[in-house]
Amino acid sequence: MIFKSKYPDIKIPQVGIYQYVTSNPNKIPDDKIIYVDGITGKSYTFGEFKHESKKFATGLQDNLGFKRGDVLAIFSSNQVDYPIILFGAIAAGGKVTMTNPKFKTIEELSYLLTDSGASVLVVHPEFFEAVIEASINAKIPTSRVLLFDDQEINGYKPYRSIMICDHEIEPINYTPEEAKSTTAYIIYSSGTTGKPKGVERTHTNIAAILTQLTVVDGKLGPHSTTMGVTQFCHAYALIYILHEPLIHGATTIIHSNFNMETFCESIQKYKITRIYATVQTIFELVNDPLTQNFDLSSVNRIISTASQLNDKLERKFYEMFKIPILQAYGLTEMCTVLRNPDTMKNAVPDSSWILLPNMKAKILSEDGRELGYNELGELCVHGPTTMKGYLNNKKATDAVFDKDRFCKTGDIVIPSELESILLTHDAVIDAIVLGYYSEEEATEIPIAYVVIKNGYEQSQSLVREIQFFVDEKVEPHKKLRGGILLIDKIPKSETGKILRIHLKEKLKNDKRIKMN
Repeated sequence: MIFKSKYPDIKIPQVGIYQYVTSNPNKIPDDKIIYVDGITGKSYTFGEFKHESKKFATGLQDNLGFKRGDVLAIFSSNQVDYPIILFGAIAAGGKVTMTNPKFKTIEELSYLLTDSGASVLVVHPEFFEAVIEASINAKIPTSRVLLFDDQEINGYKPYRSIMICDHEIEPINYTPEEAKSTTAYIIYSSGTTGKPKGVERTHTNIAAILTQLTVVDGKLGPHSTTMGVTQFCHAYALIYILHEPLIHGATTIIHSNFNMETFCESIQKYKITRIYATVQTIFELVNDPLTQNFDLSSVNRIISTASQLNDKLERKFYEMFKIPILQAYGLTEMCTVLRNPDTMKNAVPDSSWILLPNMKAKILSEDGRELGYNELGELCVHGPTTMKGYLNNKKATDAVFDKDRFCKTGDIVIPSELESILLTHDAVIDAIVLGYYSEEEATEIPIAYVVIKNGYEQSQSLVREIQFFVDEKVEPHKKLRGGILLIDKIPKSETGKILRIHLKEKLKNDKRIKMN
């Protein structure tokens, strides 16, 4: 059974990203401030952003011989100059890969630079030593390694050194077919099973998600001031913090590092109206007493993604701050797929989920059968935001798509409801529900990993109590028929997204032990 969006299909722009994000549908003037450093106050107006990014594109082409299809890598925490580099490389016809500054080893970084084929690297001085060694391993010449900020270090020059002040190119244009097939961003997955995989996102992919978000979220505009703290190397931040506000003419406050005090200070100082957050950020806002010292009343909504926000935390947050939270579900390979409908009035929004325009989904059993309503299986999604594939990895690309080009998410439907119920039990601090194939029942059945709060004895009687607590609240087919397994910590990425693939591998062994 194929599930379709409740929204009517929309026309997807078949243009380059730079042309799309600077198309200025709201007719904002060039002196409108677009990006602001939340600490120093350094800012770029819309006009300055366009001039600076095009001058950087010119420098790439004229001074470094950067050609259409070349790859530029960015290794930096969030900062206000980041969009200049990102969109400048796109304007020059290049591809951009954003490297996580939390990579722990030179070997990891060397692999990503080599795998992506990066020929130019822009790095923040904070990470200079490790990155320079990795750039040497990846055979990137010194002249093609540039620095954020204005100081030269050991012969490595600031990125502005290549910019030609009196000349700027016209950004590279793409035909509709070129926009659809040309990679713009290479975003690396977490690599929980083997080396990280480079997800190739095309110009049309990005234009599609931005157009979809315009339909489902029409409240963003020049009057809006947004802020997010997730690293730009993640797809969520890349789209929601750098791209979406830009096309609508909103002002974006950028922070290099997150801490609750500067976060709340910025909300109060800049009268932030919208926040892009993870569940962890919401958890800290609720539990850090420091938040009560600041006026957060300017915020009219929070967009939360990466992992499911449980009802208990969501309601507590609303009781404290009277700010509604909209949730989004997505993945690097697809961007946002599902959103809460924007229908909330005085409390939390509708808890149902709706496919974005032009998106289709189906639920597959472990043996590949298409399932219907209220059946447990893997969520598979198809639409214009689907990735081009994994870079240099045909085997992984073929494995993630089915015969109809539906992308397998690895997530089992129905568990979010069960997880929400589990988290309302007094002894449970965290939980995840997975599906596994039962030979006895010849179908996928749900099983839970649960983290118990300190002060509760981890016993079989408590496990049975929790399972009964859930089972009495759901229909028979949703009961935790696979049981409950205790775990010390649910593995998550730095954005708070649950690493389900990692747990699925663990489940194979844990179930074997349990059955023996």
